Amino acid sequence: MKQDDQPITTRQIAEALAVVNRHAKAAPDPRQLYTLKQKAIQKLFAENKAKKIGLHYSNHPKFSQQHSTLLIQVDNYYFHIPPKRDDFKQYKHLGALDESYRNPKPNLNLRKAKKILYSYLGWKPEPAKHRYPAYQQKASTWLGNGRRKTSRSYFDR
Repeated sequence: MKQDDQPITTRQIAEALAVVNRHAKAAPDPRQLYTLKQKAIQKLFAENKAKKIGLHYSNHPKFSQQHSTLLIQVDNYYFHIPPKRDDFKQYKHLGALDESYRNPKPNLNLRKAKKILYSYLGWKPEPAKHRYPAYQQKASTWLGNGRRKTSRSYFDR
């Protein structure tokens, strides 16, 4: 992990990206995680710490149409991102995705991975949201004449 005086290594960023990518695939709303991945990869390209390898056919066709993804390498981790138009001209197509290859298993949890990427990008972490906001609200009942009586919920006891 990053200490105050130690810079974040490319390996730590790659591990954090692998964790974020894995969690994004199973998240009910993965937009924030994929945005974090995309911005980190863009910065890695700008610093020449990531390289484009080639194109793969996607295992998840869009609208029943086959499409390709761009394979990139960060340290010894591989990721797929949407290709740009120029990528089709510059990089060869590698064919179908090799299902037998897996990235090394990182030893991070999602919270630490996000912390590494936020620090790398110079972003401030989002304030923590309550997991179940409905349970945090006070229960209320409507009385006649448009008045509302508030009472404590079961979880406030």
